[in-house]
Amino acid sequence: MNDKAQKRTQNRTVVTVISRISEKPVGKEACLVVIYGMDLGKKFNLDQPAIIIGRSSKSDIQVDQESVSRNHSKIINTGKSIILRDLGSTNGTYVNDELIDEYVMRDGDFIKIGRTIFKFLSGNNIENSYHEEIYRLTTIDGLTQIYNKRYFLETLEREISRAHRYRRELTLMMMDIDHFKKINDTYGHLAGDYVLKQLASVIKARIRREDTMSRYGGEEFALVLPEVDQINAGQTAEKIRKLVEKTVFKFEDTKIPVTVSMGVSALDPETKDPNDFIKRADEKLYQAKNQGRNQVCT
Repeated sequence: MNDKAQKRTQNRTVVTVISRISEKPVGKEACLVVIYGMDLGKKFNLDQPAIIIGRSSKSDIQVDQESVSRNHSKIINTGKSIILRDLGSTNGTYVNDELIDEYVMRDGDFIKIGRTIFKFLSGNNIENSYHEEIYRLTTIDGLTQIYNKRYFLETLEREISRAHRYRRELTLMMMDIDHFKKINDTYGHLAGDYVLKQLASVIKARIRREDTMSRYGGEEFALVLPEVDQINAGQTAEKIRKLVEKTVFKFEDTKIPVTVSMGVSALDPETKDPNDFIKRADEKLYQAKNQGRNQVCT
């Protein structure tokens, strides 16, 4: 066992949740839905007494990734509850971002195995819950739980039209994690996923309700700020940059230094096409990166 695996084993704690309604049968009314990773949106019914999740082709639910053990986790259906058990996997099994050994599943829980995220659904009408989740996937990024690129583009088009109609200010920020490939190469892709999710959570908690934060793609994020001019948007961007720089990103007891570069662009009367608006903000972003990163360009 290598040092990293040994450290993970030493730090792992058993997390077991006792359901208040454990007597209610959920066996035939539970499923997993892939919300991030390959086979996005695929549903796995949990109607068997035991289901193995792993990299092996013989697994009941195969997750073919290097970070997944051949027999990674086991789902046990007792008829009254669904229990998730780690099978001594190398990289661990996570529920709601907590490393677990054994856990009694609750409706809405998130399971992460390797780089794949499942959502656990249970209740009286699984089909309705499943279709609601599929609809949610059209707007929400499964990893970061913020809006996805599709929703961002629709929002930006709507806000541009609104800003022109009512002669209101509108600014767009494009943000990129500095040297993200180096983070993946140094700490691993699981650590990279953690950084993406944590970054989104930290920033989302600090922006206004009317602002829209989205994952534009990879390590790039976009923020739409209605009724905010260029000067104030630049000041907001600088606050976000400092916030990220000061935030402690810690994955498996390892601190990961994280900074971001940001480009800010204000809507002008001539810009009607969202792609043109994005291009201008992106140009400012690339300027920030070319000038040394960890800075804001307006």
